[in-house]
Amino acid sequence: MGKGKLEFKNDINIRNKKASYEYHFIDKYVAGIVLTGSEIKSIRLGKVNLQDAYCTFFGGELFVKEMHISPYLMAKEINHEPKRERKLLLSRRELKKLENKNKEKGLTIIPIRIFLNDRGLAKLEIALAKGKKQFDKREDIKEKDLRREMERMRI
Repeated sequence: MGKGKLEFKNDINIRNKKASYEYHFIDKYVAGIVLTGSEIKSIRLGKVNLQDAYCTFFGGELFVKEMHISPYLMAKEINHEPKRERKLLLSRRELKKLENKNKEKGLTIIPIRIFLNDRGLAKLEIALAKGKKQFDKREDIKEKDLRREMERMRI
């Protein structure tokens, strides 16, 4: 492309790798996100961080907090706040189910990955999760090391 033009990716798939290490996933859902124009352009450039993000309920609606979407460089004076709360779009039945489960002790809702669907819309995959204990994390590390060893032996 010419000078000054930014190239958008069509295959955006940004994962929260830390989430699978920290949590056991119970249920997974795919939700739409309410975004501004500069936010979707930044997502298409891959400028998203899901590391510290989590979801909360306000007035029966689900919002994602602490999801960092970098400001779009080519936007003039109208740009977005990088860590603002963003509304998630789910069916009423899914919202009720998640809200009831979220009230249970030890369960939380976290974003796992953000991707673009075939129509070019940004979707957020969220999970109802329970935090892992320290010994669970150690077991996961041992299993991962064993898998690596087995792969080395095959080659």
